[in-house]
Amino acid sequence: MRKEWLEKDYYATLGVSKSASEKEIKKAYRKLAREFHPDNNPDDAVAEARFKEVNEAYDTLSDEEERKEYDHVREMGYFVGDQGGHQQYVRVEDLFGGGAGGDGGGFQDLLGGLGDLFGQGGRRPQPRPMAGQNLQTDLSLTFHEALVGPTKTIGVDGRRVKVKVPQGIADGTKVRVKGKGGPGANGGPAGDLFVRVHVASHPIFGRLGKRDLTIDVPVTFAEAALGAVIQIPTLDGNTKIRVPAGTQGGTTMKVTGKGVETSKGTGDLLVTITVTVPTDLSDTERELLETLRDDDSSENPREHLGV
Repeated sequence: MRKEWLEKDYYATLGVSKSASEKEIKKAYRKLAREFHPDNNPDDAVAEARFKEVNEAYDTLSDEEERKEYDHVREMGYFVGDQGGHQQYVRVEDLFGGGAGGDGGGFQDLLGGLGDLFGQGGRRPQPRPMAGQNLQTDLSLTFHEALVGPTKTIGVDGRRVKVKVPQGIADGTKVRVKGKGGPGANGGPAGDLFVRVHVASHPIFGRLGKRDLTIDVPVTFAEAALGAVIQIPTLDGNTKIRVPAGTQGGTTMKVTGKGVETSKGTGDLLVTITVTVPTDLSDTERELLETLRDDDSSENPREHLGV
């Protein structure tokens, strides 16, 4: 028999009742094994210890004969050990209730006997290490800070924690800072800190994905109709683009390499053309537009509607 059978409640480890069926035990084991598997909890000492406990419990309870033997030992309440060639019997009820007399007078002697049997000198098992609690906080960045990817120092529960923000981070992204959460207990590892990043909007530029920038650029009716070379702003100064003749409002043009620079490459600037309609016409301008409007040879923009 195994001495750990008196020390460990395998049913409690798997979270099932003593009368649980083989199917229920297997279902509970699979759920816990997935939860605490090392592949899902890298570098997590607490999860690794729980994974071993779960497997140890299932190894015993999944074997019909071994489960019966385990149950028998637990029900009878004694451990059979070998001390100098002689078998010794220790009743569990005597440890806590003092045996049939109920006065607990033999408790100290029994502890000494268990110490000899288990090689522990009567010491109680050490408490299980427990991981610290994960914490969450918020961090606000300007539009340009998000593009650069700064290192920020923030306060968490009275501590100062450095957070390295990835370059080109998007609004609402969470950054994980390992080991900077709540402290662990009984030698367990500290939890993690999750920082939700809030990025302020820009008056001119927008974001599309992690690397591309967007901008709306207005052009005059004449520039859209006849074509033009115009200046537009970028993150690192102005640049020129060519607007082809006949460009329609809503057309998007790509300026390569003028987006967000990240470790994985630089994005593009996506320019959407909007055509402005003049509201204050001179007499000459009005006459020219009226002539264009009344010209029967002019293109009908509603032809595709059948009107």
